[in-house]
Amino acid sequence: MRITTNQIYDQNIRAIMDNQKDMSQTQEALSTGKQINRPSDDPVGAASVIRITEQLDKLSQYQRNNDLLTNALEQQDTVLNNINASLASARTLIVQAGSGIMSDEDQRAIGVELEQIRNEVLDLMNTQDAGGNYIYSGHQSQQQAFTFNPSATGNAISFNGDTGTTEVSLSDSVTVQRSSSGQDVFENVLARFNFDLTGSTGATVEAAKVEEQGTFDTFFNQYYDGGTSSNNDFQLQILSTGQVQLSNIGTGAIVGEAAFVSGEPFTIEGMSYTVTGVPGDTVDFSLREPEKKNVAETLNDIANQLINDSLTGDALTEALSDALVGLDNGMEKIRLERSSLGGRLNVAESIYGTNLDLEIAAKDARASIEETDYAEASAEFAKQEAALSAALATFPKVSNLSLFNYIT
Repeated sequence: MRITTNQIYDQNIRAIMDNQKDMSQTQEALSTGKQINRPSDDPVGAASVIRITEQLDKLSQYQRNNDLLTNALEQQDTVLNNINASLASARTLIVQAGSGIMSDEDQRAIGVELEQIRNEVLDLMNTQDAGGNYIYSGHQSQQQAFTFNPSATGNAISFNGDTGTTEVSLSDSVTVQRSSSGQDVFENVLARFNFDLTGSTGATVEAAKVEEQGTFDTFFNQYYDGGTSSNNDFQLQILSTGQVQLSNIGTGAIVGEAAFVSGEPFTIEGMSYTVTGVPGDTVDFSLREPEKKNVAETLNDIANQLINDSLTGDALTEALSDALVGLDNGMEKIRLERSSLGGRLNVAESIYGTNLDLEIAAKDARASIEETDYAEASAEFAKQEAALSAALATFPKVSNLSLFNYIT
């Protein structure tokens, strides 16, 4: 085969240029730490790196969301814990006020202290986050959640937010509630269940009240009918057997019986009555419609009643009982909300760990595609350097080969 001088030059120059190019790429990989510095270096690998980088960016955002969520939930838990402590202190004071050994002056002092606790609770209900948003205003986060107007007709404390809640995405498939509305946590608190006397035939009612709240609550929950009001009407009838019978006027069902002595107190379904009458006489009562009341409103009402000496005797006892049940229900509502917060914090912690594992795996995958193996690249660079040196050394000798060197 005949090889021309031009071919010899072209082949050797091409070999040298290819070696220089390979050495340049290897040197770039060593200096940047990446074996893919442009898409043309490895189109398939570059596409995989882009996809993995997008996944890592998404995971980073989820982790930032998780941090913000955790901070928000921990702040809410702290607020609720402080409110719960304040309500517990208020409960102790109300129990003291009903002990029967307090003078009017002592009760007024307790009322003043309850006012201070009311203010403290209101302040906590209007807590703002680091961004200045009211955490219990729902979607109306720029508006103060609760306002206090002592001269208002009706409730002195009003809720200015809405029932909206916010959620935060922690992964492609998991979202967690970030906030709760003050409407649900503080407003929707059941007040004490009670009943109202509606009439009597022949009998004289000297006293009627809830004596055993837990027993009455069970009775109330079993028989109260929010759809048919007539089913909430009951009748006590004095029997000739020395008992009193309780029946539902609306349904006609017999609910229970209790021993009866005219003029002596008796208890039935948690209600205590003192009735004077003879067999055949009746007493009618109706279950009072359930009421929901803000715990701060409960504190405000009992504080005013104690300060103003507006109630005495059985009326004061009833007011204190209303306040205690209202606070107990409010504290139970707070306990449930704190339990929910704990569950959400557990989910956030679990997802954080999962995302961290996914982030590590994705970074390892990207590194295996993109990053330089220094040992392999160094060996390759040495081999390429040797090849280039050999090409540069042999090219002059090959280029000098000619038949004219052998013609004499």
